[in-house]
Amino acid sequence: MKRSTDRILTTHCGSLARPKDLLDMMKAKVNGEPYDESAYVERTRSAVGEVVRKQAESGVDIVTDGEQGKPGFFAYVRERLAGFEPKGAERGARKEWAAEVAAFPEYYEQYFSRRMMGGSIAPRTPLVCTGPVSYRGQAAIKKDIENLKAALRGLTTEEAFMPAVAPNGVGNNEYYGTDEEYLHAVGEALRTEYQAIVEAGFILQVDDPWLTELYGDDSLSVAERRKIAERSIEVLNHALRGIPAEKIRFHTCYGINEGPRVHDAALKDIVDLILNVNAGAYSFEAANARHAHEYHVWETVKLPEGKVIIPGMVTHASNIVEHPELIAERITSYAKLVGRENVIAGSDCGFSSQATYNPEVHPTVVWAKFQAMAEGARLATKQLWG
Repeated sequence: MKRSTDRILTTHCGSLARPKDLLDMMKAKVNGEPYDESAYVERTRSAVGEVVRKQAESGVDIVTDGEQGKPGFFAYVRERLAGFEPKGAERGARKEWAAEVAAFPEYYEQYFSRRMMGGSIAPRTPLVCTGPVSYRGQAAIKKDIENLKAALRGLTTEEAFMPAVAPNGVGNNEYYGTDEEYLHAVGEALRTEYQAIVEAGFILQVDDPWLTELYGDDSLSVAERRKIAERSIEVLNHALRGIPAEKIRFHTCYGINEGPRVHDAALKDIVDLILNVNAGAYSFEAANARHAHEYHVWETVKLPEGKVIIPGMVTHASNIVEHPELIAERITSYAKLVGRENVIAGSDCGFSSQATYNPEVHPTVVWAKFQAMAEGARLATKQLWG
């Protein structure tokens, strides 16, 4: 894993908007409608090429495929893992958001219908485990890897990463005797994907927004939340066994994008859990107005030796483009606390976690945010290295 040895490096969290013609084909595929398979494969490949090139042109040092071939977490899990089936009504908000939604019901009624899910190509029908879990995504991950490798040819970048879901973000259990047994089965299945990404020469990013969402679930006591979180991290670490920590980055965030967010968990309450993940870098929200002050956490929390943090410098929750000077201030605030070589500038979350016709932040604004982040990193580099 590259570090900021002589300048501040930049990256982001992974997902980026898919082009409309790809969305049209992806929607047909997800919904079992006729589509041209060869055209779909070729368009996915070209979309990855376009989005990787655009990242490099926008000043992103550590790039990814933008998850151009993934329709979202739910459909992605159904494609990669056997043992699941959709059950129940389409879901707008997760139960962990109950307090937030209850506090602002009118806002979230509009938000979930028009913005977050209004343009999604795939329904958010809950997935339920109804049989033995196994990995069946070998062909899909192989294609993802081939597409990203092809896209990187001829480009100058520092590094590339690929995201994969954490075990605790995969459906609900109706098959295994205990939730612990279920999680271990999911972890073992996902381990195949984790290993494939690392063996291909990429950095593995484990996406786990459910850790922070768990801490926003008021239906559980603090002790219950911590027990569940510790069990989830134990399962994840077991799934990652044998993979060098420096090949892994762990990302967590708060799920809801543009909203009041008054019930988000505080970083100080979960930072020790995050650092228990056997990863070389930790990516977390830090740019939006609910979390921008949390760099103070690192005044009392010591970053373990050899680890890197990737705090968000631009947010996925607003179409306002952050000023490069503000980004530079944010970077230097972290660098002074944990060391300049231990900070990589990132984004709060992905900009299109669900494949949608209505992304939260307009794609043209996303590129402007990346350009601002790159300029902020240059300004911070001058201050930190002279």
